Amino acid sequence: MSLIRAPEARACGRVTCSLILLLAALAPATAAQFYGGGPIRFAAAVVDSHTTGTHATPLEQLIAEAIENNPELRAARKETEAAAQRIAPASALEDPMLEAGVLNLPVRTFSFSREDMTMKMLGLSQRIPYPGKRALRRDVAQLDSEAVTHAYAEAVNRVVRDTRVAYYDFALVTASMRLVDQNRAILRQLMKVADARYSVGQGNQVDVLRAQTQLSKMSEELLKLEREYNVYSAELGHALGRPTSAGAVQAVLELRERAVDFVKLRDQALQQRPQLLALKAIAERNQRAIDVAKNDRYPDFDVRFSYGQRDSMPDGARRSDLVSVTVAMNLPVWRQSKTEPKIAEAVALQEQAASMLEAQSHETYRKLHQQIATAEQGLKAVRLYRNELIPQSRLTVEAATAAYQVGRSEFALLLDNQMAVLSLQLAEVTAIASYNKALAEIDFISGRRPAQLASARGEAK
Repeated sequence: MSLIRAPEARACGRVTCSLILLLAALAPATAAQFYGGGPIRFAAAVVDSHTTGTHATPLEQLIAEAIENNPELRAARKETEAAAQRIAPASALEDPMLEAGVLNLPVRTFSFSREDMTMKMLGLSQRIPYPGKRALRRDVAQLDSEAVTHAYAEAVNRVVRDTRVAYYDFALVTASMRLVDQNRAILRQLMKVADARYSVGQGNQVDVLRAQTQLSKMSEELLKLEREYNVYSAELGHALGRPTSAGAVQAVLELRERAVDFVKLRDQALQQRPQLLALKAIAERNQRAIDVAKNDRYPDFDVRFSYGQRDSMPDGARRSDLVSVTVAMNLPVWRQSKTEPKIAEAVALQEQAASMLEAQSHETYRKLHQQIATAEQGLKAVRLYRNELIPQSRLTVEAATAAYQVGRSEFALLLDNQMAVLSLQLAEVTAIASYNKALAEIDFISGRRPAQLASARGEAK
């Protein structure tokens, strides 16, 4: 809306009237640029839950790229495959032993026919563990594989979290650069107005100098933001598994409000956070390892079958071939020095895993409380900026502009009010980024999987 009343426009002189009309035209135009319109120098935008950037790179696409290309995840996938291949060998029998030889050959004659006990022998033996040992070893390997699989899922969630956080940091700095650049354009227009008023004796040179000083400060701020832009672009590129920076990624800050309930998130974390599931698998694995160590008190068995072929007697009479079957077992008599220490080691490891699970559960609760508080604070701040502070500041700028047009206010007040709007807008986008990053942390802590994230974003739309 125009800030110039028709009677006031008719009453002003030609030069003064042109200045007033310039300000009147500038006020709505600059506001439109500053709050979302106009050309965008940097690939970023600030939107709410009802709008999206038409040229923004979808976050789901970047997450999929990160999961596919991240080298740490590729290594973790191979570790998962390797752990799965250790299950079958853990419960397999040892290789049977095949033996062949000559028994009771007389050294004086080396004849196979003179002695009745001389024979050519072929034997086969197999070690059979005590009943239950193989099943326990298979369970230990299975639980090891489960723990590694959960660790891989935790790594995937961590990469997703890192990608989202890097994306929002990148979106924040690009949006901040856009806002500063747009506000700098507004200040240039205001400086032209102040210079024009000064040239006709209606203004003050100090006003022009103030505007120039503020422009220099904003140029300095823009240099800082450009440095941060390069840093966050590199971080996003690293999260995506790219050898270079984020490149042509266009990030957008979206505010999609989501309810966060501590009790539900805590229960969700206990049920599906991969880190906690991995620790549970390790604790159960160590319990099985205790049983394996205890079973070492019992012997294993060696079953042997052998066939002996004997030659005929010197007079031509045939000798019968011989068959032997034997069973042997080890005697686990060194319990104090061998078996009992293994049991004590397994018990200590099981207690360690249980303590680690308890400690990590408490840490999960603490971080959930912290991130939920951060998300709630960020959302309240966004609402405060969007619904109260920024609209009030806009009205203040309009009032200051109207007062300056009729000579009832100082240029410094108009400049300060305009800078206050920029400060609040920067605070708003910072709060949006903080809220989104807190949600990313909450999803990571509660064990939310990438598929669930995509589904939740689809529902939010």
